[in-house]
Amino acid sequence: MDKIKIMSENLANKIAAGEVVEKCASIVKELVENSIDAQAEVIKIDLIDGGLQGITVTDNGVGMSPNDAVLAFQRHATSKLLKEDDLFFIDTLGFRGEALPSIASVSEVTLTTSQGEEGTKIHIKGGQLLEQELSDARVGTKIEVKNLFYNTPARLKYLKSEQSELAYCTSFIERLALSKPNIQFTMTNNGRTIIKTSGSNNLLKTIHEIFGLNVSSKMLELHCANDDYEINGYICKPEVLKSSRNYMITIVNNRVVKNNDLNRAINDAYYTYKPETKYPLVVLNIETDPTLIDVNIHPTKQDIKLSKVGDLTKLLINSIKDLLYQNLLIPNALKEPLNNPIKEEIISNIFQTKDTDNTNLDYKEDIQTTFDLSINESPTKEEIIINPEIKKLQLYPVGLALGTYIIAQNENGIYIIDQHAAQERINYEKYLKALKDKNVTTIAPLFPITIELSASDFITLKEHLADLTNIGFNLQEFGVNTYVVKSHPTWLKEGYEEESIRRIFDLVINSDRKFDPVKFNENIAITLACKMSIKANMHISHEAQEELLNQLTQTDNPYNCPHGRPTIIKFSIYDLEKMFKRVMN
Repeated sequence: MDKIKIMSENLANKIAAGEVVEKCASIVKELVENSIDAQAEVIKIDLIDGGLQGITVTDNGVGMSPNDAVLAFQRHATSKLLKEDDLFFIDTLGFRGEALPSIASVSEVTLTTSQGEEGTKIHIKGGQLLEQELSDARVGTKIEVKNLFYNTPARLKYLKSEQSELAYCTSFIERLALSKPNIQFTMTNNGRTIIKTSGSNNLLKTIHEIFGLNVSSKMLELHCANDDYEINGYICKPEVLKSSRNYMITIVNNRVVKNNDLNRAINDAYYTYKPETKYPLVVLNIETDPTLIDVNIHPTKQDIKLSKVGDLTKLLINSIKDLLYQNLLIPNALKEPLNNPIKEEIISNIFQTKDTDNTNLDYKEDIQTTFDLSINESPTKEEIIINPEIKKLQLYPVGLALGTYIIAQNENGIYIIDQHAAQERINYEKYLKALKDKNVTTIAPLFPITIELSASDFITLKEHLADLTNIGFNLQEFGVNTYVVKSHPTWLKEGYEEESIRRIFDLVINSDRKFDPVKFNENIAITLACKMSIKANMHISHEAQEELLNQLTQTDNPYNCPHGRPTIIKFSIYDLEKMFKRVMN
């Protein structure tokens, strides 16, 4: 008896729904992406209880004919791929023809659509067409989804709470709005507006509408390109950091993607500008030839394969590092007053769209409060160019506060320097320069240093003896699981040679399987710089303070320590006079 049979179309759709429809945000994603592909300029998403009780997406796109409205719910029915070659030139967000039939197979869907003449309304439940009738002629499409997973209770129980599902939906729409700043997005939950963007086609303005003024005022514009890729967007200053990687938003050919190589490159570019547990906020648009990418590797189409990914990550790292280096300024200790012409121009631009919406009458007041409470100085490009670098500053120490902070002054104001962070930066650059020097000078200790290890650590270290030799170590095996250091580089701090060597060995032993010599050298420099620097609550003489400031001004990047903490903060004369009411504006 034959056992193999072709499954029904409805069963196949339910199986496909397991990949396409994981949560409420999956439905929002597929429906909104269809609206974008339909050339919509205004898209509204209405949720009930975070989407658990209902999801409605309304757009002003091109709409569908009566026949297309029905055919859209057939599996693999699509208007976006017509022939095999089109798979290599995908310029739409959707193309598989799986989303609508998958959604309809596990829920109840009502679709209303029109191209401007007569409209069509269809009602589908569990994949079965229940009703088709004429509707109003409003151009665009409206899709309502309810009773999600009513016929697959095993999936229903895995839906999260209302707040969790709402958070997923909100996160997705935020990312999509940033990828499409030319589209006006509105998302509500139980009638309350959660997201509203203006569709101004201004990415920085959209960043403001999503993240607020405290973030948008601290973004740096990035433009770079090579032969295959062009990158445009914004990266944050190191003072705007998040505790999650989710804020590294990468958009490839107008599609929001999650790619580990891109995220790793962005994070690496901020190396030494931030703590390891913090991550930057960036919004980057990457344009390339469609033949260099493959989006057809997962039903959600959020993962992506990139050709020449090495060239792309190198471009990202170098461009972000250069931009940060060019724009890092000494942060002002005080918040900026509102009467800044740059900020007021941003406000006026925002209100050109916001004032037309009665639901946002208090928006201007909210922004005014945001300025007063949370905005640091955000200089224009001209100010950045003429801003005097710390290397040109003449800083005169006047004392030490709390045994930790050097107080210095000049004709521009008062500067507070963290003595540990400052010397960390000095030592870091000294060690890094020595590690990059190909002409390594070594010295033999008077009494050979022996390092005893566990068996596993001994084997791991043995694999990287060549890397240690390259930076000036001469190691020989001595007894069981022990190395004797015959000579070591001269840049190790005198009196701390054995401690430094043990720390370097620990870095080798605990390094990733994919050993990166460049990052290894940086880790050595960071580790030794921290351990060999002046500690907090350690009083140093006035002469030592002067020497520390002189050395700091000669470093390549004097603004922060290698862990990303600031080394110096400024109180301008204006700040001081405002604090003491000598000026009143």
